[in-house]
Amino acid sequence: MTRQPPPDEAAWLASYDPGRFPPFAVTVDMVLLTVRHGTFSVLLVERDTHPFRGDLALPGGFVLPDEDLDAAAVRRLERETGVRRDAAHVEQLGAFGAPDRDPRMRVVSVAYLVFAPDLEAPSPGEGTRSVSWFAVDEVDGVSLAFDHGQVLAAGVERARAKLEYTPLAAAFVGPEFTVGELRRVYEAVWGHPLDPRNFHRKVTGTPDFLVPVGHPAPVGPGGGRPAALFRRGPATALRPAMLRPS
Repeated sequence: MTRQPPPDEAAWLASYDPGRFPPFAVTVDMVLLTVRHGTFSVLLVERDTHPFRGDLALPGGFVLPDEDLDAAAVRRLERETGVRRDAAHVEQLGAFGAPDRDPRMRVVSVAYLVFAPDLEAPSPGEGTRSVSWFAVDEVDGVSLAFDHGQVLAAGVERARAKLEYTPLAAAFVGPEFTVGELRRVYEAVWGHPLDPRNFHRKVTGTPDFLVPVGHPAPVGPGGGRPAALFRRGPATALRPAMLRPS
């Protein structure tokens, strides 16, 4: 329900001059991360419009006057990446508002962090030449458009920390997965090999982290004993935490 201001406030609002303050725009930027072929990866677009034409950037765009931030983020996510909101983990990462971050005008960007299973890069959309996955460790943040290197660095560190104390590593795999597949997510995101037996003991011993599916994974071409399949359990936090190797 729309709030109706009292008469004295309504009169004050009628005389209020928003032109006393300089206008600025709001954008949303998407830090879309996945584990692709065993590599921690980020989706970047090559810009086809000025400013920063030809440079790599995070997907994103301006917030429309009649939409809230989350709606804008979902719109840009689905339009520019092809990732459906219900198939990914999406959370607000933070706001970035340095006065000189955009040469066009004063622009504040609200960044969103997205975890998704491996998928093909979408076709380029309006204003982009190409869309591709890049290994996070090979992206030169200085060369990204605007302040997207800073935004990406914040998203990567948030992702690595999230895997320590939440079950969100499962957002990088399918609905059903083996412990080995989950371990490879941790290894890719953290950049460290993990002992398979210790990892298996930790994740299967953490309350409500994993739930057995009840049937094994298909046997690969090499044969051998089939691995058990799991799905993500109801836990929202890991106790004890899965600490990163030092």
